[in-house]
Amino acid sequence: MLDLKFLRENPDVVKQNIKNKFQDAKLPLVDEVIELDAKRRKTQQEADELRASRKKNSKQIGALMGQGKKEEAEEMKKLVTANAERLAELEALETELSEKVTSIMMRIPNIIDPSVPIGKDDSENVEIQKYGDPAVPDFEIPYHTDIMERLEGIDLDSARKVAGNGFYYLMGDIARLHSAVIAYARDFMIDRGFTYCVPPFMIRSNVVTGVMSFAEMDAMMYKIEGEDLYLIGTSEHSMIGKFIDTVIQEDALPKTLTSYSPCFRKEKGAHGIEERGVYRIHQFEKQEMIVVCKPEESPMWFDKLWQNTVDLFRSLDIPVRTLECCSGDLADLKVKSIDVEAWSPRQKKYFEVGSCSNLGDAQARRLKIRVVGEGGKYFAHTLNNTVVAPPRMLIAFLENNLNEDGSVNIPEVLRPYMGGKSLIAPR
Repeated sequence: MLDLKFLRENPDVVKQNIKNKFQDAKLPLVDEVIELDAKRRKTQQEADELRASRKKNSKQIGALMGQGKKEEAEEMKKLVTANAERLAELEALETELSEKVTSIMMRIPNIIDPSVPIGKDDSENVEIQKYGDPAVPDFEIPYHTDIMERLEGIDLDSARKVAGNGFYYLMGDIARLHSAVIAYARDFMIDRGFTYCVPPFMIRSNVVTGVMSFAEMDAMMYKIEGEDLYLIGTSEHSMIGKFIDTVIQEDALPKTLTSYSPCFRKEKGAHGIEERGVYRIHQFEKQEMIVVCKPEESPMWFDKLWQNTVDLFRSLDIPVRTLECCSGDLADLKVKSIDVEAWSPRQKKYFEVGSCSNLGDAQARRLKIRVVGEGGKYFAHTLNNTVVAPPRMLIAFLENNLNEDGSVNIPEVLRPYMGGKSLIAPR
């Protein structure tokens, strides 16, 4: 959420930012919120004047009564009563206007970083760099669920009967590989100085609206019926929520956390749920990283976060590339974002396996995450990034480590988590 004072003083900047994000339908919101805010401030001013006069009039009534001027005191009491009624009206109006202003402000997108390329959608994202040499073997690579089925590692039919499309049973060595990747990612991040955390897997609505836009919330979140609780779509939500309504000492920053959680997503929208695959599903597990830091340090942490993901995938000998997300592909709270994509030898192209985002002070402003230092209080910056998210990551892993006979090589770094196995082979 933007600073209202900044919007008031820079309406043209905010409007141009909306245009850069190709959200022209939101342009009228800027003038609307300025008008509402002016009414709110005028209402607040009148209310403050009445509060001040109430205090003054109360003293005068006491003085008049002490002087025996009862009639004058009674007239003053009538004025106080009338002012009290007007004050009640103003306070109700002030609350109503404040709520309207906040509601609109939460729909206006954050100001994107000047370095972000301008583009309408993800087709205009810009490749930054490739890591590793993408290769295509001289034998045909089956679809990823076919690889898993040959290794007796997945059961989609049973999952469909139990829960519907978008769910799966992982079995045997594939299930173990899934857990091994998560455990390896956890230790990888701990070795880089992050504190490990297992967060709540449900969060309240005020946390949901604090960490994401309404459009994202509607497309992603599952609501718990009869409760003010939502299943998390990513542990970033509850990890950032951990700091809600807190004041952090500046010398205690940065806060660097890595978290494990299951994730639950509706996956509403154009992509939809796959019937056969595990690329886009309702339930998966993920290792995440988040940072809460000083504003001037967030660009540095942004680069560190996406580099962590690149390094992890390269340690598994999986070729990856980084993409700069264009303006139209950024969610409303994001200042800047980089996707990490892994190489698919079967498709002969890269596909997304992680996303790193700098949200500036947008989440901190909504959740009231403040920092106190020598210069006073200010809002922190928050960042998040995917360490690894199997089973999607398993697609890249299986395709890049598959042998012609259907067996799958286990990289050395994963073997301690796989009981020393160096190979998974069909029975």
